[in-house]
Amino acid sequence: MTALKLRSDVRGPTTSLAGMQVFHKLDDVPAGFGPSLVSVGNFDGVHRAHAHVLGEIVRRARQSEAKAVAVTFEPHPARILRPDSALKLLTPLPEKLRLLEATGIDAVLILPFGRDLSLMTPRQFAERILKKKLHAREVHEGYNFHFGHKAAGDVSLLAQLGQEMDFEVNAYPEQKLRGEPVSSSHIRKLLNAGRVSRARHLLARPFCILNAPGRGRGLGSKYTVPTINLARYEELVPKDGVYITWTRVGTERFDSVTNVGNRPTFGADSFAIETHLLDFHPIELTPESEVEICFLDRLRDEIKFPSVDALREQIARDVKKARRYFHLLSRRPR
Repeated sequence: MTALKLRSDVRGPTTSLAGMQVFHKLDDVPAGFGPSLVSVGNFDGVHRAHAHVLGEIVRRARQSEAKAVAVTFEPHPARILRPDSALKLLTPLPEKLRLLEATGIDAVLILPFGRDLSLMTPRQFAERILKKKLHAREVHEGYNFHFGHKAAGDVSLLAQLGQEMDFEVNAYPEQKLRGEPVSSSHIRKLLNAGRVSRARHLLARPFCILNAPGRGRGLGSKYTVPTINLARYEELVPKDGVYITWTRVGTERFDSVTNVGNRPTFGADSFAIETHLLDFHPIELTPESEVEICFLDRLRDEIKFPSVDALREQIARDVKKARRYFHLLSRRPR
């Protein structure tokens, strides 16, 4: 019997990340796969609430010798259904997969989101994907979960379908942290306001962006301090301003100060993400290098300075504040 519960608490057909299988379309799921415990969602950011649900299905799957499975979509449905929304993601697909793998789930099914999937009714989705393909025993979703054509299905309808198709539905209430909802949309709002420290608490980790190095104007080493410019990045970045950050280049991490914005002091605006490495020493940097910038706290808005000297003086003040931040961080109990 199905019950609706509220809990308080390189690509081929199949790829693998450590112990997690990745199916890139429905037909990639092998015959006889399952039984499984499933959660369906966009999982953008893989934040605290996502991790709570996924951790629960992992725990319960281990107890019942079933597989823990996350079902997600590519591209994000909003980019197809509401193209004018210009949605920017917290976590592009490769990063999302890495974060999902860290939860301990056994498999991710990526459903290509297009016309056919968007027209699938809630019943068709439940029968074709959850019952017949994944052999779901349990489906775990947030309280505001919707699915099927025009988002016609909700957790109540899913529970009704589960009674017919012999899977249990577990619905989770909204999770809040210090009064703020733990949701992808709210985290986007925080980042758009530059509130990276608050976003970090809801994500349970710093907000990071990962890309190759870009070609800068050569101004950093000439006028200020050693810098790295990030290549053009199309997804979400925090509000323009100056931030205390960690910057990883390959396997080495530096304390850093990062400017997000248009660098108006140097004339014509041109958006850039430019990170100033503290305690710099020579490192090998090639177009193939991997650069990750993690945002810890906000220092100030971006300002147009009257001269390069004035900018240099402000950077010195920014660096002093950043060093103080990292000093205090190092003294916190772990």
